[in-house]
Amino acid sequence: MKIVGLDVFSYEVGYAHGTYVMSGDRSAQTEDGTVVRVRTDAGIDGWGEITTLGKVYLPTFPDGIRTALKDLGRALIGTDPTNVLKVNRIMNATLMGQEFAKSPIDIACWDIRGKALNLPVSALLGGVINERFPIYEAVPLATPQEMGDFIRARRAEGINRFQLKVGNDPFDDIARARASVEAGDARTIIVADSNGGWSLAAAKLAVQGMAGLPLYVEQPCRSTADCILAHRGSSLPLVLDESIINQDEVFRAKYEANAVSINLKFGKLGGLTNLVRARDLLQDLNMAVSVEDMWGGDIITAATSHVAATTRPESLLMTPFFNDWTDGHLADYSPRSSNGHGSAPAGPGLGIEVNVGKLGEPLFSVS
Repeated sequence: MKIVGLDVFSYEVGYAHGTYVMSGDRSAQTEDGTVVRVRTDAGIDGWGEITTLGKVYLPTFPDGIRTALKDLGRALIGTDPTNVLKVNRIMNATLMGQEFAKSPIDIACWDIRGKALNLPVSALLGGVINERFPIYEAVPLATPQEMGDFIRARRAEGINRFQLKVGNDPFDDIARARASVEAGDARTIIVADSNGGWSLAAAKLAVQGMAGLPLYVEQPCRSTADCILAHRGSSLPLVLDESIINQDEVFRAKYEANAVSINLKFGKLGGLTNLVRARDLLQDLNMAVSVEDMWGGDIITAATSHVAATTRPESLLMTPFFNDWTDGHLADYSPRSSNGHGSAPAGPGLGIEVNVGKLGEPLFSVS
């Protein structure tokens, strides 16, 4: 089997709850999503997605991703897409870094491989061991009352894991955390996520003020070094995300920062291949795992579900179904969560059928 073409589409991905607000006045109602279709000479198409969360969350943006996809697509023509290791070698030999552009291609090749073998991606990863896993939802930064109300409303729908958006004034964030904890119960999991928004001084105040609350704190500062200083002396479990970009940082997270979990993103790591490798390393290090991406709809939700389903239940801390958060229903809202839980599709590849009619014409094609 050979790759004969690559099509790149744009689609609007709206937030289902109005306006999504993070630290530093970063907010979004819609995002510009990028969908990639990899075409083969066997008539099997594979699908991947990369949707950024604005242009100042991580060092990437849609136009940059799409420009990189042109080079990557040209380099992969004639390559066997089922040989995902070779696909990744070719992409790495074509562009240094640019993991956000490599991610949707890698996911699409896993989709093709599964379809060619008539197996779901989860089976290719070793098999499902987490048949029904709890999912989380992010709580947009708002007043303490509004954030508590959001949690109560989503708990009524079965969600009981939450990522609080904090990272502005530390005293306000302490109040947000307390109100959110009060809106839950003894089994509610809450992660207070600054997205690197606090200064070192503000992070120290916020972490100290949240002492004793049953929650995790995530990425208090931009750099791992400042997160280590901000968390020093705290008994709150620490999660790291944006500053962890390679294997060396994983070991630093555990042994220097005393982090208990790392949030893994497809785009940041270059796709499913590297994400699963990182997931397995974290499990071997007895750390908790969070699996997700920046944003997206049905396609990235399907990819996430296959990784979550093959993760040890005791290791999986947080994973979302982004298609519950957004209106990115290119596969007719599949896979779909139920009562706060998700599962991986059982069909071949990603296990979803993309409705091409919802995408319109490609932005460009490479062949």
